[in-house]
Amino acid sequence: MPQAHFRIVAQIVFRLLRSTTFRRWALALVLPFAGVVTAFGIAPDTVTDTVPRTDVIENVILPSVMTVAEPEAQAYWREERVQRGDTVARLISRLRINDADATAFLNSAPEARALFQLVPGRSLHAATTEDGKLLSLHYLHGERLLTVERDGETFTASDTPVELETRVMSAAGEIRSSLFAATDALNIPDAVAMQMVELFSTEIDFHKDLRKNDRFTVVYEALHDRGDAVGAGRVLSAEFVNQGRTLNVVWFETKPGEGAYYTLDGRDIRKAFLRSPLEFSRVSSGFTASRYHPILHVSTAHKGVDFVAPIGTKIKATADGIVDFAGVQNGYGNVVILRHQTKYTTLYAHMSGFASGIQRGSRVQQGDVIGMVGMTGLTTGPHVHYEFRINNVHHDPLSVAMPTASPIAPEHRQQFQQAAAPLARTMHLLRDATPSTFE
Repeated sequence: MPQAHFRIVAQIVFRLLRSTTFRRWALALVLPFAGVVTAFGIAPDTVTDTVPRTDVIENVILPSVMTVAEPEAQAYWREERVQRGDTVARLISRLRINDADATAFLNSAPEARALFQLVPGRSLHAATTEDGKLLSLHYLHGERLLTVERDGETFTASDTPVELETRVMSAAGEIRSSLFAATDALNIPDAVAMQMVELFSTEIDFHKDLRKNDRFTVVYEALHDRGDAVGAGRVLSAEFVNQGRTLNVVWFETKPGEGAYYTLDGRDIRKAFLRSPLEFSRVSSGFTASRYHPILHVSTAHKGVDFVAPIGTKIKATADGIVDFAGVQNGYGNVVILRHQTKYTTLYAHMSGFASGIQRGSRVQQGDVIGMVGMTGLTTGPHVHYEFRINNVHHDPLSVAMPTASPIAPEHRQQFQQAAAPLARTMHLLRDATPSTFE
């Protein structure tokens, strides 16, 4: 009988040991005691670390963040970015300036007029007292800094040049609708896009030749002030793949301040003459042997091309040259005539005015502004009448064979190759990149 009881108990114990629930319950009871044994496995006060230690105490004097002579002199700095449609009054309100004297000064001081030339995206920094009195105001416009300072109960304003930090930026893009839509999507400044148009305008008609999926890369200088992008500098290199044709340019200086754009094999990208003196325009009248004059009402030869553009549009020299004439000339109105080399001359008529420094004998370079589009002389609308002459014989500037510019001089070729190599590598890396901008 006792043996039967023993067998029953043994079976129960065996089943419990095979039970997962029982094993978890048993571990829960045993583990705390095992932890106690582990915790006291080393006797108290036993030394296990023999590395010597030395306490070092050093008094550090922290710099004062702001020294305030009087509580009312404490400044609160705020920054606001100019938004589209902003006025000076709105910005003053957002900067929490509550100072009638300051507002009156800003509205009346001639030195502070730059504040009213608000450009979206640029920043204003203002320091005020707790109750909104203006202590100072800073506005960077272009490459100049407007500073307004309080001196007791009066204010002073200064508008001075500022030293900007130049950073090199790289971008790769793809044409979906237009070049400017692509550059806007990448936050590339319009000034850089305009430079690209000028650089490739002798090979690409940006009105007609662009195709969807054309690609471009550009390396350019970006101007910064205290971390904020405030403008664009020069394009250093660019590449355009238009309808499967790859065009590239790099900037190279033979001496500081004197340089030009060349292809990677050293050819000057400029033609000796540009086809048009305007960046964007349309032709209203072409070169023809007989045209009905809208004012004189007679048929006469039209020995130039009329490019229509709004009044004030900049007119640029189509080639390097010397001003042969600048003044008023019969039906041409305000006119400039440039002489290029020995046998070429170009004429620009109906200007609203001349650029600064344009007078007989002054030198100009290709792309220099020589005047603005107007309606002076015999004309029915704003445009520039452009003529191209070889040995005083008129030729159609849109079809005449233009002489090419000289290639890079042999003595500068090695220097050019060394300067162009890193720019060429950058363009190669960007060529197949996802459209983006890099710093």
